[in-house]
Amino acid sequence: MKKKLIEALEQKGLEAISIIAALTLWQLASDLIVKNKLLLPSFTDALASFLEVIENGVIFTDTWVSLLHFAIGMVLALVIGIPIGIIMGWFKTANRILDPLIEILRPIPPLAWIPFAIVWFGLTHRSAGFVVFLGAVFPIIINTFTGFKGIPRVYVEAARVLGCMRDRDLIRYVALPSALPSIVAGIRIAMGIGWMCLVAAEMFGVSKNGLGHKIWWHYYLHQMDSVLVYMLLLGVLGLIIDRAFRHFTDKQLLKWRAGEVM
Repeated sequence: MKKKLIEALEQKGLEAISIIAALTLWQLASDLIVKNKLLLPSFTDALASFLEVIENGVIFTDTWVSLLHFAIGMVLALVIGIPIGIIMGWFKTANRILDPLIEILRPIPPLAWIPFAIVWFGLTHRSAGFVVFLGAVFPIIINTFTGFKGIPRVYVEAARVLGCMRDRDLIRYVALPSALPSIVAGIRIAMGIGWMCLVAAEMFGVSKNGLGHKIWWHYYLHQMDSVLVYMLLLGVLGLIIDRAFRHFTDKQLLKWRAGEVM
């Protein structure tokens, strides 16, 4: 127990050192090399701007709006993407039907759908969520499909020998647990892409609020210190979301990989 605690403290210490070093280099580069707050505000400038936006409270509204947009898109992507990936990976006929459609739509950049998002949904939360959904759904479909196609056939045959004959039962008790690591990886990728699409959608006017919208708004005002504040907040929120998801999947969905089955 003591050894694990020491290792955890060492890891956190290394993380803290790396962040402090990066902030120090940023400050030195801004003050000694660039010397232009428009091109690169310093860390202290960004910190002062952060305290200002915290005081007026707008940043909390923008954060909540962006998280709402992200949640709408990701929930839709999960609800639609996982079943489609399962159907394509398990039923060959469904794969032949859906694969051409998926491969036609998948290369289209999600931002290309912004005009339709505005026409269909207006400047609403649904419009931004739709763009996030388009960025997130295809990685989930592809990884779910890949996970199901990679299931060893011996698993399926063994389950049938033991009396598990229906496709529904085979999917639930054999295929899904086996494909879960691939599905989880696809969700992580989708979350990263969806987060980027969220910012771009808000910047290009899909929403009247949000972190991306404020980045563009402060840019027009040449308040680059505030731009950096919102950029860093996006990075921190993305890190928190990813760490929380990884913690949940490692401790709940994939704990069997570490031998934690009880």
